[in-house]
Amino acid sequence: MVDEKKVKDVKEKVKEKMGKMKGEKVAPNSTEKPKDKKEIKIEKPKKKEGGKNEVVLTIGKRKRAIARASFKKGKGVIKINSKPLNLYQPEIMRLKIQEPLIIAGDGYKSYDVKVNVKGGGPMSQADAIRMALARGYSQLLGSELKQRYLNYDRNLLVYDPRRTETHKPPHSSWGARRYKQRSKR
Repeated sequence: MVDEKKVKDVKEKVKEKMGKMKGEKVAPNSTEKPKDKKEIKIEKPKKKEGGKNEVVLTIGKRKRAIARASFKKGKGVIKINSKPLNLYQPEIMRLKIQEPLIIAGDGYKSYDVKVNVKGGGPMSQADAIRMALARGYSQLLGSELKQRYLNYDRNLLVYDPRRTETHKPPHSSWGARRYKQRSKR
């Protein structure tokens, strides 16, 4: 057991030292606060555990495409730029986006997802969307799912830094590395 008297003594010493640091004079046994300073109460917002307002935000990127996804408790509705996923065309991109959902099993059906994607080409947008979905579901459904994503395809969770090489100045329309052809004769 901790001695209460020792605890009180330590608290009083701390108050004295804090008062000296601020330049105030505080009597060791007084509980009064200086009158010239206003008393400010700061309340921290309370977290609701399991509440409906719980939202998870994730980002997925691929080349120049950026996808932002927000996850809420719901029925499993997924909308991409206000369109349902099952209307997303072409089919190859829709299947690519559905990969994290298939790996997650039925766990994804308890969350509604809204995805906003812009920039890049259609395939890089699909890759960005699938990364945002995979990151969100791995955050919500646990580390076991995260490991399954990594085993299936590392690019579901990890950003791919590869970029196209810039075209060089003298003949930029030729490409990144092409030089003028030299004659051997």
